[in-house]
Amino acid sequence: MPTAIFVVTLILLPIIVANATNSWIATVVSIIAVLLANPIIRSIRKNRYFNSELFQDLKQQSENVVAEHNAVVEYVNEIRSNGSFELGQSSSGQHSHLASFENTSSWNYKRDRHQAEHAPHVHNTSLQVVRNASTDPIKYVMKYFGVKADKETLADVQRVAEDISRLENAVQNIHEREQSITLAINPPAFILKHYSDEFWGQVGVHLSPVTVPYPEYKFQYTSAGGNSGQTTRVELNSQTLDALSATLTEKIRWAKSAAGQRSLMTSRLRSQIKERDNYTCQQCSISTTHEPHLLLEIDHIMPISKGGLSVPENLQVLCWRCNRSKGAKYSS
Repeated sequence: MPTAIFVVTLILLPIIVANATNSWIATVVSIIAVLLANPIIRSIRKNRYFNSELFQDLKQQSENVVAEHNAVVEYVNEIRSNGSFELGQSSSGQHSHLASFENTSSWNYKRDRHQAEHAPHVHNTSLQVVRNASTDPIKYVMKYFGVKADKETLADVQRVAEDISRLENAVQNIHEREQSITLAINPPAFILKHYSDEFWGQVGVHLSPVTVPYPEYKFQYTSAGGNSGQTTRVELNSQTLDALSATLTEKIRWAKSAAGQRSLMTSRLRSQIKERDNYTCQQCSISTTHEPHLLLEIDHIMPISKGGLSVPENLQVLCWRCNRSKGAKYSS
């Protein structure tokens, strides 16, 4: 039942029963009856809604939008499974798995509230390094995680940046589509609150569990006694990767190489190209005017692998379908 009615009933019914019967047992029974009736009534309302002609009509009207959404979900899964989201790693504690550790102190001397973590993305270091990394993260990630200022590393950084940027764009597009479908059908609030999964199943939408797997690098200090610890975390999102690319490019200065060209493909440049091309696919001419949640990507007209440059004249907007088909042609 609606929340307001449920609350009023839960308050008033026991009062009425108590005044009428003067029995605390009857009062308790009335409270239990209200609590049990609420989910039953809610389930009945849910079944009536899903079986209503209004819902069936709206569901049918949304079939094309749902089909496009599900196709984009498959594309996101494809980007996630084929993409690469790893860079350098720390050598601190890389052989820690070969040893076992035990604190044999007497119980009142044990202070292991903070214990060092050993993992490829964790660098155990001094307190000063942890604090310095918080003020100059790019410099310290490069220094302690083996991110070298060379062509191969810059190529790896741009590969990760490209995959993350595409995945960010696609995941955001899916969320916008799901919001659009929700607004178009406009189900009652209790349906989304209590029966969200069933609602999307009824509509036929394949919800995407994909999230963007940002690599996270951690600088960690743990005192000898385990009494204190401090940590600086650096997440390699698009903004961080753009800064890392700019730093590497400045250090190695070879702008016309393949990796150097990829380093120019920043989030800002992608946005400028989309705006220049009026958010319209330059191959099939579909645009966000006709499809507000169209997933658009930036394509090199002449691929970098064939000598193409990351300049506006060699960049164009393609919808995800055209970009995927073009990539398949070049890869074959």
